[in-house]
Amino acid sequence: MPSIDLNYVAVPTARAFHNSTAFVRGIMGCYGSGKSVACCWEIFMRAVAQKPSPRGIRKTRWAVIRNSYPELKKTTIKTWQDWFPHEIAPMNWAPPFTSWLKLPHPSGDGTFVEAEVIFLALDRPSDVNKLLSLELTGFWINEARELPKAILDAATGRCGRYPAKRDGGPSWTGGFCDTNPPDDDHWWYTVSEIERPVNWEFFRQPSALIREGDQYMPNPNAENIENQPLGYNYYFNMLGGKSLDWINVYVMGNYGTVIEGKPVYPEFNDGFHVAEKDIEPMRGLPLRLGWDYGLTPACAFFQVTPQGKVIVIDEAVSQDMGIRRFAQEIVKPLIANKYEGMRIISHGDPAGTQRSQTEEDTCMQILKEEGIETVPAETQEYIKRREAVAVYLTKNIDGGPAFQLSPCCRYLRKGFNGAYKYDRVQVTGEERFKDRPSKTLHSHVHEGLQYGMLELSHSQNVTRPRARERTRRGAAGWAA
Repeated sequence: MPSIDLNYVAVPTARAFHNSTAFVRGIMGCYGSGKSVACCWEIFMRAVAQKPSPRGIRKTRWAVIRNSYPELKKTTIKTWQDWFPHEIAPMNWAPPFTSWLKLPHPSGDGTFVEAEVIFLALDRPSDVNKLLSLELTGFWINEARELPKAILDAATGRCGRYPAKRDGGPSWTGGFCDTNPPDDDHWWYTVSEIERPVNWEFFRQPSALIREGDQYMPNPNAENIENQPLGYNYYFNMLGGKSLDWINVYVMGNYGTVIEGKPVYPEFNDGFHVAEKDIEPMRGLPLRLGWDYGLTPACAFFQVTPQGKVIVIDEAVSQDMGIRRFAQEIVKPLIANKYEGMRIISHGDPAGTQRSQTEEDTCMQILKEEGIETVPAETQEYIKRREAVAVYLTKNIDGGPAFQLSPCCRYLRKGFNGAYKYDRVQVTGEERFKDRPSKTLHSHVHEGLQYGMLELSHSQNVTRPRARERTRRGAAGWAA
């Protein structure tokens, strides 16, 4: 029976990660910080710590999850086999890829460790079905920022089911995830920094470098440097040709967005166009709404000052929700809580005048029934929509921006900063981009804003809108 060389030394954050018994754990850090290795060893250490069955077998079963089969094979499985090679943990390459770790217990007590490690590629919420038949001791989600939270939720429901009670049951059960830093609107950020569920624990590794002025210096607290062949130069070599956003995420280990593609609004300057604090509504002026429909409806809230300045004060964003439910559960409560009694001018995607295959009423009719009478924008033409916003980004009024965004508008802000973008066309040679923005959670609210602002280009006095204005108050109806 082959033996294993137990030469793993955990870095400080990984040591705390290993010592935790939380049901769900996460470890986040920069490139090359040893996260994946720590997770491989977590499987091994939990397998070794499993109590033996009456027959002296310490049984565990694990699911290792990545977002695609190419990534699973060339990164996740490769890291596993670097530490637990074929001689120790033979790999069956018939799907699902499965490694069988079998060896005498390191204590020499006569028992045997038997760990079944199943490698799966799951990248869509619909892939949860691949998990439903599994009975697991635990799971590892590798590079969790690339997977939807539905995968994590499904995986937690398969834990604690192996080994069977007759074999002693699991000594520990649960899951762990590793990741490079995601966006601050990602589910990882929500659960680790805001919700903090009971019996979940998250660990964050120090940055590889620290920034002093315009210079980057080695961080003496950086982890896994001793295992990098180039030491700190591994990170210094990364800096060349990279954006500050890229460095912030992959070297500094901070939450952030690394944009791939071409921003729709290169005219936008975050430091100039975003207000220092949330913008309060101007009660004497109309509140304008701009709508986008579909199953990801969104609505932008803005006003036009007497000087002609556009102030975007709020947003409403949704997923997997029809327009009626969106209006009832999100938009109307938002109006009631923050904008009650204000006169409303509402414009939306002209497609909202058409019936869908599943609704007898159009989106415009549904909004009218909900008390938000909405006028279709003049056109869906993309260039005109984009320019309706961009023209304000290039103007100044009274020494300040003609367009100002409230910092509470997280999706609009991230979209302006590049998440609302043209995808790159996969061709060789000169960079080329598609002529229409990609559809994302950030694009829908931007399209709503565009439909709302199209109206402004048709009026020399933007405080006198063309759309019919009417004021209604109370729970039964909203200003339209």
